[in-house]
Amino acid sequence: MAVWDDLVGQDRVAAQLTAAARDANALVTAAGEAAPAAEPMASSKMTHAWLFTGPPGSGRATAARAFAAALQCVSPDRALGGAPGCGFCDGCHTALVGTHADVEVVRTDMLTIGVKETRELVRRAQLSPAGGRWQVIVMEDADRLTEGAGNVLLKAVEEPAPRTVWLLCTPSLEDVLPTIRSRCRLLTLRTPPVDAVADLLVRRDGIDPELAASAARATQGHIDRARRLATDERARARRAAVLKLPLRVDDVGGCLKAAQELIDAAAEDAKQVAEEVDVKETEELRAALGAAAGTGGRLPRGTAGAMKDLQDRQKRRATRTQRDTLDLALTDLIAFYRDVLALQLGSQVALANTDVRDALERIASGSKPERTLRRIEAITACRQALDSNVAPLLAVEAMTMALRAG
Repeated sequence: MAVWDDLVGQDRVAAQLTAAARDANALVTAAGEAAPAAEPMASSKMTHAWLFTGPPGSGRATAARAFAAALQCVSPDRALGGAPGCGFCDGCHTALVGTHADVEVVRTDMLTIGVKETRELVRRAQLSPAGGRWQVIVMEDADRLTEGAGNVLLKAVEEPAPRTVWLLCTPSLEDVLPTIRSRCRLLTLRTPPVDAVADLLVRRDGIDPELAASAARATQGHIDRARRLATDERARARRAAVLKLPLRVDDVGGCLKAAQELIDAAAEDAKQVAEEVDVKETEELRAALGAAAGTGGRLPRGTAGAMKDLQDRQKRRATRTQRDTLDLALTDLIAFYRDVLALQLGSQVALANTDVRDALERIASGSKPERTLRRIEAITACRQALDSNVAPLLAVEAMTMALRAG
């Protein structure tokens, strides 16, 4: 299985990356595993910095990790003209599973990536590969870089080490500094076809074809969300509850109650993550600091700061989890009203939420397209308000009242 097999519906991008991997392999081979000169890099399809953009669920991080694996490929077939990225050799396998010494995958469960973490990445980027062919840094959440962190990264991208490759992933060009994107080669991914996502779920995850098709259709080609919806009963129950909201905003009381339930569900998600991760992290840190046995054991003097840093990180992670859950619910609501609009306009576009067609038809027959568009705008405004750190309950209550008004 080649490293590109999980890159769904992105044939053009896969072809570009394969060509770049071929040139990267030729550069390293021609140099006898020594640092290649800058001139050959500039004239080839390979470059030192790449920017992967595309809508959520398009597979930006998947493409970046596949490219990282192809750069580390050590398959003997390369000498016979085979393309790097076989998927079976040690270089490909360890890069894909996250254990390759020269592939650093950066993802965050916090709201931002700060200066301190970025400086550590820049320091690593200056090192020569420990055993692989390239030093590859995959930043899956480059859009979460603070302005200061972006300026730190800019210096590394401007003056790269000879055998270092930066792979940055963002939803859009505007999510990174103009000075950074001007120094990267751009790759734009598209939303994968629904049928291709369903096929991937069946082929790779062993999901029942009917359930896979339903999940892919409901998420409109978002690979990660489709997998979660197909494999997690709680996710399906949560989505079903969200899709009932449009029928519950007939009066002010219903609006406020629905808003509170959305917030409570998001808080419960954050609590579940905390229960699964926070206790383990805390105990591991206490053990590393030499705390006395037991959860109430005394910490050595001078270690309280480390514990406070951990608690702060856990609090930020809970905040992001709550926001992500809310955003997911709002995305489902937008898809609901998009289907309503399709029915009202007599469009032949495939509906995403066929499992709640009765509710779609009830809302569609009881309002006009203009009201549906205003409702979609209200949900979009709520998402923007949450991004601007508006109090979640206040933002969601305003949205549900706008849905009632239409």
